[in-house]
Amino acid sequence: MTKKILMIVGDYVEDYEAMVPLQILQTVGHQVDTVCPDKTAGDTVATAIHDFDGDQTYSEKPGHRFAITADFAGVDVAAYDALVLPGGRAPEYLRLNDRVLEIVQEFDSAKKPIAAICHGPQILAAAGVLQGKECSCYPAVKFEVTAGGGEYQPPADGMDSAHTCGHLVTAPAWPAHPAWMRAFLAVLN
Repeated sequence: MTKKILMIVGDYVEDYEAMVPLQILQTVGHQVDTVCPDKTAGDTVATAIHDFDGDQTYSEKPGHRFAITADFAGVDVAAYDALVLPGGRAPEYLRLNDRVLEIVQEFDSAKKPIAAICHGPQILAAAGVLQGKECSCYPAVKFEVTAGGGEYQPPADGMDSAHTCGHLVTAPAWPAHPAWMRAFLAVLN
């Protein structure tokens, strides 16, 4: 059964963490609307490619332009079955947008599936929806998860594991795409 999924992105969203889930979800027949505050269908956002090159943290390289397919101003949570929050640097400023936080709160209140990866849980913490929930994320975000009342779940097998807690599916970074999307699809279906 086709599901309608909302993906919230912003400039410098992690390229893989937006494009790969979009393509996986479309491949299995779901409709994915991509939105960004202050953007409309036909606009794009810049992406960044983060990689693990052996330094103390990830490196950042320019990514592709990522297409916005729906108008942020017209988002009606009731029209969607699930929410995806990719990582990168975009969550830093997306969590400052009151409407983004309201959208996340509405999905959470309705117990609709929410998938967040890498820095995406920064938005979950800012929205106040992690209280008493287990959440995986990029390790540098663990303090925001715990400050938001969540229980940080460290990556079980390096950066390629996912964690499910009810309707919430989280993962530490793009190497977890197979596990993250497999778990999300299980919760979605």
